[in-house]
Parts: sequence; C-alpha cells; structure tokens
Amino acid sequence: MKKVALLRKKYPRFVYERYSWKISANNLEILFDFRIEPDIKFKPKVIIENIDKVQIKRVGARALNNLVFHLGLIELLSYWKATCSPEIKIRADSLNKEQIKWWKALIINGLGQFFYENKINFQEPNFVKIHCLPSFGKKATIVAFLPKLKNRVLVPIGGGKDSIVTLELLKRAKKNIQCFSLNPTEAIEKIMKIAGFQKPIIVRREIDPKLLKLNQKGFLNGHTPFSAYLAFLSIFLAIIFGKRYIALSNERSSNEGNLKYLGVTINHQYSKSFDFEKKFRHYSKKYLARNVEYFSFLRPLYEIQIAKIFSRYHKYFDVFLSCNESFKTASGTKKPTKKWCGKCPKCLFVFVSLSPFVEKEKLIKIFGKNLFEDPEGKHSASYGAGKKLLSIMKQLIGEEKFKPLECVGTKKECLIAFYLGWKKTCGGPTSAKLPFLLNYFEKKILPKYPNHAPYRTCSGAGLETESKKILNSWNEQNYLPKKFKKILRKKFYEIRKS
Repeated sequence: MKKVALLRKKYPRFVYERYSWKISANNLEILFDFRIEPDIKFKPKVIIENIDKVQIKRVGARALNNLVFHLGLIELLSYWKATCSPEIKIRADSLNKEQIKWWKALIINGLGQFFYENKINFQEPNFVKIHCLPSFGKKATIVAFLPKLKNRVLVPIGGGKDSIVTLELLKRAKKNIQCFSLNPTEAIEKIMKIAGFQKPIIVRREIDPKLLKLNQKGFLNGHTPFSAYLAFLSIFLAIIFGKRYIALSNERSSNEGNLKYLGVTINHQYSKSFDFEKKFRHYSKKYLARNVEYFSFLRPLYEIQIAKIFSRYHKYFDVFLSCNESFKTASGTKKPTKKWCGKCPKCLFVFVSLSPFVEKEKLIKIFGKNLFEDPEGKHSASYGAGKKLLSIMKQLIGEEKFKPLECVGTKKECLIAFYLGWKKTCGGPTSAKLPFLLNYFEKKILPKYPNHAPYRTCSGAGLETESKKILNSWNEQNYLPKKFKKILRKKFYEIRKS
C-alpha cells in the first residue's frame, strides 16, 4: 500500500479544536489547537506586534473571533497535509455549506502542486470531507466587519522586485501607506528601511516544531498556498489597524498554470492568480470585511513589464532577494543561505527578465555571476540534481517538459525575455561571442521564429513584434480601484515610451 494510503488510513481525521487570543506586552498572541487523530497534536502560534486594547475594543470581540477563526482555517492546511486525512472536523466554530464548498475548492486548487508531487489522487470520491461541530453548541460566527475605515493602504512586502514596485509607485503618488511583513527577512527589513518606512506592521508566525519532526520522519510535505495565507492575514491586519485598501503585488503572469495532473491544471501560483483573487474578494466581503478592498495593484502587467519598472530603482539592487532556495531549511535540518543560488528557475527567470533593462555589470553584481555564461549551473535538489541551466531555460520557454513549479513568468514572456536579452547582447550585426545560453538560444530557438530578424546573420527571431505586444500590454481583468488604476497607468505609459 502506498505511503499516502497508509497515512490516510492510520490518521483518518484532522480536527481544528479551538483558537484563543490575548494581548500580551502590546502584542496580540493567537494560538491554535489542531489534532490529527489518534495521537498527533499541534499548537502553532501567530504574534501581531504593537497592538493595544483600544484597537481590539474598536473591532469588537465578535468580529475579532471571526477573523482569528479564519486565520486558523488557512493555517491548518500546513498541518493537514502531513497525513492528508480524509476528514477535516471543525470544532472551533462553524461554516455554512457555501463556505465549506469554498474551502474544499481552495484545497484542491491551492494544493494542486502538493498532490502532484506526492502522487495523490485528489479526484477519488469523498477525497476530503469537511464537517463542522461547533463547541458548546454555538452557531456559526458569520460576521462581515462593516464600520467605515480610513483611506489608508496596507502593502504586504516580500523580498522581491514586485512589492518594491508597488511600494515605490504608491509612495510617489503620496498615498497613506503602511507596510506589513510576515516573519521579515534581512532583505525585507532593508527594503522597508530604504523605502523610508520605519514603523511597519510585523507578524511572527511560529510553526509547531512537531510538524518539522514529522517531515523529517517521512510524513507528507510540499507546497501550500502561501499567498492565500497572506490574503486572510492581510484582511485581519486591515481591520485591526484601520486600513481600507490592501494593495497586493500579484501580476498577470501568475494566471498561467504549469502542467496538468488528473485532468486538472496545476498552478504553482494559484493563490496569486486572478481566479483566486476574484473568489477571495467575494468570500471576504460576505464573511470577513465588507468595506476592505483587497486587490492586486500590478495585475494588469506581466512580470517582464514589472522588471522594466524595477530596473529604475537601483537603490534596491543590492538588497532584494526572491530566490526561494535561499530561504529553505530542509524541514529545519540546515540554515538558509540568504543569497541568490544562481541555479534554480527563479534565479534564471529574474536574471533574464532584468537582462534587457539592466547593465550587465550591475546584473552580475546582483547574482554574483553571469547566468547566461554558466552551462554547468545545476538545479537545486528539488528540481533534480545534475541538470543544467540550459534545461531550465528550455522549461521556462516551453521547449522542455512543463514550466517549472516556481513563481516565474508565462512561457511566452520568458521567450521574449531571452530574445530581448539576446538582442541587447548582440547590439547589432557582430561576430562577438555570445554566452552559452544565448548562443544556444540563437542557434536552436531563433530559427523557429523566422520573421523580423533585426540582428546578426541567423535565420531570425520572429519575436520582435511579440516583444512589443508584451511590453505594451495592459490587462483589463483586474480589481484596481479607479484612483489606483490611474497611478499604474501613468507609469505604464511612461515605460512604453522608454
């Protein structure tokens, strides 16, 4: 019997027992009690810093309980996945049928990569059931917070280029902004300092060490929808700190999936996608906070367009960091490197997306080497040892297998990025030697696109027109409030001219 089937049989039920919260030393401390029957217990903790009793009183215990309860619902996914128990029992509070349907859909879409990588058949009948057994016989706490909020903006900050662009554009538009960060890294702290925000909202999420021990013992592990966690947390913070707007930095590129598994499209970035944003907004306005506007500020743009904007902000070049390998701890068995690994799909994608807009010397300084020249750059262990950056390039542009399960651009814009990187390196008709990846791109990829060859003597790119379409594209499928759309459009028209 497969490991998954054995675990599901041995651990048939995951229980969300209760939640609790208290103010301690100006912090809001939240505790969750989870149990996997028969004998595994978890007590994860979340600490929101610098909150006082006045803020709690303004929100009210009923609305706050609802927010804490929902934060526990998204938190439990990280623990449920260890055994993938066929039943989730909710005792902490209750959900109606519509809510249960919403959460089951999030499990299927948000954990698609986890199911794929662990070869789990999520299509089997009754794969997961959600039952609600509210403690003490109380009814569901369905409270959508209604009081008016000030026109202030909450901006979640990661360590990458996207949130920096959002922060800079809104700051220059003189919006009343407050940053927030979950478990801020050194890179994030430096970014907020450079941007001039000295008092961000800080949240500490403490994973129960038992989960890491289970992972080390061979229990199930894998990707969870982290951006969905941030969505629920950001709504919570917007209510507590009185912000009407939450400006995420999710872009158009995240809508594209990576592969198909059991007939379903698996998207590593599902909880960053427009589909999730649309569904979460509906859920939030009905069950969490009616007056909070949750939207993705960069949704109209592709990653490569954002890279072009980011290329203007040189002051962040030495500090931004979005290589996921740099933060991995192998379930607590190693220390994070905290630097670009130069070997993974994310590193190569960020490198190539910046290459048309950033001088080579500055790009090399960011990554420590020229990734175009590194044919022996290997995957990290999670992508298979022994493979090279060439293989990653092929995956990014759709020439090999599927698109890497990482936060990268669409296959078409990756192709355009390599084309523009090649075009910039050529600089016109020349016999100059190209670095390894661009030489391969010229010899093997460009001949497949025989039109509009502007440089060298190869058979052509056929990508010049497509590159202009991508760089000049604006996606109307977004939820930007009118005044925020005006800010982004202004920058959009500015970069089109450059």
